[in-house]
Amino acid sequence: MHAVLEYSYGDKYLEIRDKYRAEHLKAAWEAVERGELLLGGAAGDGPFSGLLIFTGENALEAARAFAAADPYVTGGVVTSWTARPWTTVVGKEAAAPVRS
Repeated sequence: MHAVLEYSYGDKYLEIRDKYRAEHLKAAWEAVERGELLLGGAAGDGPFSGLLIFTGENALEAARAFAAADPYVTGGVVTSWTARPWTTVVGKEAAAPVRS
């Protein structure tokens, strides 16, 4: 199973993130080491959003728990977030591969 955690950042994201960035990255790398987080980073131009991809049987719960404790969220860098299940069907890491 996979899950997508999407963050929305405020207009002053680049000005305030430095205070929380080291703690945020530490938490993210710890999630990688636990095998929960595959990838994460800013998305699009801005940057005004971020995407983090989680994996495992409890991917959605891991994504929600990560967001709840993330210094970017608790510190107000992230203005809103959503965690959704992601049905992956194509690729070497797809949870439910479909070939025709």
